[in-house]
Amino acid sequence: NKILGILIFVGVIFLVFYISQTTVGTWIADWLVGWIETFQGWVGGLMESANPLLYALLVDGIIGGVGAVVGFLPLVMVMYFLIALLEDCGYMARATVVLDPIFKRVGLSGKSVIPMVIGTGCAIPGVMASRTIENDRDRKMTIMTTTFVPCGAKLPIIAMIAGAFFGNSGWVATSCYFVGIAAIICSGIILKKTKMFAGDPAPFVMELPAYHWPTVSNILRSMWERGWSFIKKAGTIILLSTIILWFLMSFGWEGGSFGMVEELNESILSKIGTAIAWIFAPLGWTKAGEGWKMAVAAVTGLIAKENVVATFGMLYGFAEVAEDGAEIWGNLAAAMTPIAAYGFLVFNLLCAPCFAAMGAIKREMNNTKWFLFAIGYQCGLAYLVSLCIYQIGTLVTGGGFGIWTVVAFAIIIGFLYLLFRPYKESGSLNVKVKGMAKAR
Repeated sequence: NKILGILIFVGVIFLVFYISQTTVGTWIADWLVGWIETFQGWVGGLMESANPLLYALLVDGIIGGVGAVVGFLPLVMVMYFLIALLEDCGYMARATVVLDPIFKRVGLSGKSVIPMVIGTGCAIPGVMASRTIENDRDRKMTIMTTTFVPCGAKLPIIAMIAGAFFGNSGWVATSCYFVGIAAIICSGIILKKTKMFAGDPAPFVMELPAYHWPTVSNILRSMWERGWSFIKKAGTIILLSTIILWFLMSFGWEGGSFGMVEELNESILSKIGTAIAWIFAPLGWTKAGEGWKMAVAAVTGLIAKENVVATFGMLYGFAEVAEDGAEIWGNLAAAMTPIAAYGFLVFNLLCAPCFAAMGAIKREMNNTKWFLFAIGYQCGLAYLVSLCIYQIGTLVTGGGFGIWTVVAFAIIIGFLYLLFRPYKESGSLNVKVKGMAKAR
């Protein structure tokens, strides 16, 4: 049903997030986090007499950094299980048909729904699924916007912000999903009015499978294939990046000499973060002088989105943030206001994806200029939306009015103009096509 079908889809997606992040997923995560804590303590006890550098690297760097991410693995796996269940029973195919008219209204092909649905699991197969779109313009636009959908790697960030600032409320995760949809819709409308993407979307043709009982083997295989990519990232990219972060965080110049430092503010990482923190000041990430930590976490998220959680775990000295731990959540609450935190969340949802997904975008675009344009558009949109959320939100909640508030209103006015201006390029194209047909 074109109306009830959309409402049912909203309810189904809410249940997926509620079950994976608030009930079943959280219960399994608590058990796993307890095991990681026990293992970390056991390793730490064995290495008490070892070299302090080796002890810090293994216990704080490797186990601490990766442990902060692995604690979210149950949440991701439960979500993958539920998505696989919906796909195997035939529901997801119908959801794409229900959403097809909406996508056509914003200038995207109905086939764009499939990559974006797949992208809820992982952005990489979602980007690769765009190959089924024949129209080159539609395919490029789909590649650019598919990563706006929250993938499994972004779930740890969503859960962290929801727990630290919003009492683990389920609406945070649900709103993130629809922020992604809104970004796709608005981007489709705006980009379709440019010369690069003008033209009618390709037709949507799809065979609907009959509703049937899902097969356990198919569900488990789909869950494992998607979950394995998360595990591989935790064991390779995230492991390497956490070791690098540990080095940058543990070493610096103190007392005129280079070596291990006791104060985090004296570390190399602190100096790098401080140098770039001003860029994110209009986004409200500078409360209590902790802006450099927010900046570092956002930048490491470009390596892998799960790195955001691992970075905070290392910066605040806690290996696990999956439990209701008041320690790290309290530190985050002291560093940002709830409005700034939600802007931080939206920034990480909309900005360029992880390095692996960037590589997939580069391969599918097969053009360096298009690749750079896609990454620049994603990062620019994320920054502007986050800025508007913080500045307008702070004003509405009783905050001050300043130059950046004026900039935020100017951004919104410019955005509305781009959104509602007429289709000049598409209109001229249609006139030419009709004229040619009449002449023939």
